[in-house]
Amino acid sequence: MGAALTAMSIIDARGITHTYGERRALDDFSLSIAGSGVFGLLGPNGSGKSTFITMLAAMETPSQGTLEVFGEAPSARLRGRIGTVFQENALDPLMSVRESLHLAARLFGVNSREIAGRTMELLEAFGLGERAKDPTSTLSGGMRRRLEMARALIHDPALLLLDEPTTGVDPDERKALWEALLSRERGERTILLATNDLAEADTVCDAVAFIRDGHVVAEGTPDELKRGLRHEALRVTWDGPTDEQLAMVESWAGAGEVTQDGDVVHITVDDASVFVPRLFNLAPRAIRAVSIETSSLEDAYFQHVGRRRREPREATA
Repeated sequence: MGAALTAMSIIDARGITHTYGERRALDDFSLSIAGSGVFGLLGPNGSGKSTFITMLAAMETPSQGTLEVFGEAPSARLRGRIGTVFQENALDPLMSVRESLHLAARLFGVNSREIAGRTMELLEAFGLGERAKDPTSTLSGGMRRRLEMARALIHDPALLLLDEPTTGVDPDERKALWEALLSRERGERTILLATNDLAEADTVCDAVAFIRDGHVVAEGTPDELKRGLRHEALRVTWDGPTDEQLAMVESWAGAGEVTQDGDVVHITVDDASVFVPRLFNLAPRAIRAVSIETSSLEDAYFQHVGRRRREPREATA
């Protein structure tokens, strides 16, 4: 495990703006992360999460603003202190599992006497010890993601960047990956996780930032962000609710935030037992299912980031 991190800001972004042609990927983006633990970046596709990750990995430079990692601008030299797992699989299918880690270790300058031991330690930790000699092309999708995680840790980085590392991974594999990763962490490494999986973030993150349209709209611990929400949350599968119906729901006593995501309407409420019968009276044939839960990070997310019911839907191709 790397040396313990100090109280200094590991990541310090101030007023970053970045464009691709006419599209603004980051817009006055500011965020500071100090110390160890798992920090989540949560936002819809296109919100700027991946752009920020590539900047931290010194693969992009901000058009405006300042970005520091470990107190200095990202650079190729700093990559020795950073491990990265990008969205897309970047493993060589012709290499064996062991060879993939050996190559990464050599590229990052790991002492040759330590490579073999460190490789087997990581493969065992991520449940790949028996596959060490196998070509990576024979691994399942979840196993390849675990191998990429092991590869990102081979040089014992102080900062680990994860860009949607469990996309397309089944629940069992996702659980195995996080258990293997977090069992190795003893509060000495900073992990930055960009994800759309709100349940995953609620489970593993010590703090999160909600990203919308390229800037941070809220940040804090999951408990802090959930504080102030109504006590319960309704997930209502509703065929074609009208603006008038949703406005009426929002006006009812005990209603909090009303947001819509496709055919699911999210409503935070004080008392679901009072609220649900009124919904069925309002739209008895259109409501197909209702689930009642304690307010979650997802509810906080939709309050800050989710598509509000008054926003027109974008046309789909």
